[in-house]
Amino acid sequence: MEGKQYKSIWKNKMFQSLAASLLSIAIGLLVGFLALLIINPSGAWQGITTIIKNFFYYPSAAARLKYFGSTLVKTAPLLMCSLSVLFAYKVGLFNIGAAGQYVIGAGACLYCALALNLHWSVCLIAAIAAGALLGAVSGALKAYLNVNEVISCIMLNWISLYLVNMLLNNVKEVASPYTLPIGSASPGSVLPTLGLNKFFSNNYVTIAIPLAMVVAVLIWILLEKTKLGYELKATGFNKFAAKYAGMKQKRNLILTMVIAGGLAGMGAGLLYLTGFEQWQCTQSSVPAMGFNGIAAAFLGGLHPIGTVFSSYFIQHITNGGAYLDKSMYSAQISDFISALIIYLCGFVLFFKQFMNARAAKLEEKQRTSAPAADSPAPPDGGTEEGGEK
Repeated sequence: MEGKQYKSIWKNKMFQSLAASLLSIAIGLLVGFLALLIINPSGAWQGITTIIKNFFYYPSAAARLKYFGSTLVKTAPLLMCSLSVLFAYKVGLFNIGAAGQYVIGAGACLYCALALNLHWSVCLIAAIAAGALLGAVSGALKAYLNVNEVISCIMLNWISLYLVNMLLNNVKEVASPYTLPIGSASPGSVLPTLGLNKFFSNNYVTIAIPLAMVVAVLIWILLEKTKLGYELKATGFNKFAAKYAGMKQKRNLILTMVIAGGLAGMGAGLLYLTGFEQWQCTQSSVPAMGFNGIAAAFLGGLHPIGTVFSSYFIQHITNGGAYLDKSMYSAQISDFISALIIYLCGFVLFFKQFMNARAAKLEEKQRTSAPAADSPAPPDGGTEEGGEK
C-alpha cells in the first residue's frame, strides 16, 4: 500500500509542478550565492540573505509592513501579465506580446486619466480594452493568415512602445521626460484603497492587489469549470480535431488573444492608476513586466493559483536586491538571480519527465518484486496446466 502511495505522489501533477518550481528556485539561489562568493566572498552570505529577506531587512515592524505593501503593489501587475501568458499557453499560443499589451494598456489608462480626467473605473476599462484590441490583432493574423503569434507580437511590442511615447508626450511634466503625477493631476483616476493604505501605512496600496487575486480565481474557473474553457483548451491541443468536432477554431484563437491581451492591459492599469510609477516618455525599451510574466507563469506550474505565489516570489527577490551593500555588489544581482530562475523554468518539463520516469521504475520494481505467494495455487491433485498426474 505504501508503494502505491509513493508512486501516486510522483505521478501527481500538482506535486510535480511544485517540486519542479522549488527545485528551480533552489538552484537559482545557489548559483546566485556562488556569484556573490566570486565577486566578494566576505559579504556573500549576508548578501544572499538580504535579497531573500527583502522588507524584513528593516528592524521596525511598521517599516516592514510599509515595504511589504510596496512589494505587493508591483506583484499585482506581474500577476496579471503571468495570467495573460498562462491563458494563451493553455490554448496553444505563446503570448510574448504581453509586454506590448501591457504598454498599450498603460498608455490608454494614463491618457484617460491625465488628459481627460476620467474616473478610475473608466481608465481601467480603457486599459483592458486597449490590451484586448492589440491581442485581437495578433489573434486575427494567426487565425486568418497563419502568421506566427510570436513574430506578430514582437513587432507589435515595439509599435506599442513608440505609439504610447508619442501619445503621453502631451501629458508629461515640463522639462521632464515623465508624465504628470496622477495623484495631483487627476485624483479621481486613482484606484480606491478601501482602507488598505492605512493598514500598510502606504498610500500606493489599493484594491489592485485583491482585484488581481480575484481575476486569478476567475481565470481558473473559466479554464477548468466552463464549456468555453474546455473548447479553448481543446483548440490548443489539436485545432483540426476541434474544428472537426464543430468548434469555431478561428473564433477561439482570436478570443484567446483578446482575453490574454485584456489581462496584460489590466495589469498596467493596476500599477499606473496607483501613482506608484510615472511613465517615461523617452524610454527606448519595452518594460520588463510583460516578459517577467512569462517566468512567473512557468514557475507557477502554468496554474492560475500557482502564479499568485510565483509572481510574488519573483517580485520579492527583485525588490530585495535594492537592500544590498552597494559598495560590494550591484543591485542588479537580484535581477541576475531572477534571470537564472527564469532560465531554469525551461527545465520544468524535464523535471516532470524525470518524475514520471521515476514513478514508472517504482511501479515496475513493485510489480517484479511481488511475492510468489500472492499468485493462486494450482488445484489439488493437478498440475499448473490443470492436467492429472
